[in-house]
Amino acid sequence: MWVGFIEFDLLLGDVHSLKGKRSVVRPLIAEVRRRFDVSVAEVGDQDLHRRGTVGVGLVAADRIHVVQVLDAVERFVAGRPELELLSARRRIVTSDD
Repeated sequence: MWVGFIEFDLLLGDVHSLKGKRSVVRPLIAEVRRRFDVSVAEVGDQDLHRRGTVGVGLVAADRIHVVQVLDAVERFVAGRPELELLSARRRIVTSDD
């Protein structure tokens, strides 16, 4: 069993309130969940209106699948025009670790 996760540090575009932040982050989370069938949530910076941290995780039978899905999710998030991807931190572990 392989477990992979990636955490995105995001700078949100023209957002001036926490309500505005929700209008950007919630659709992003919903689309990542729907498109890639992964677990995803806002995991940090909830009190900052222009920053966000979103985490994505998955479990798979082989490492290559985990890498391919995390790569695709990262490309998708990086391509969103309403936000800037500042960094992506990733970790992949096996159940033998």
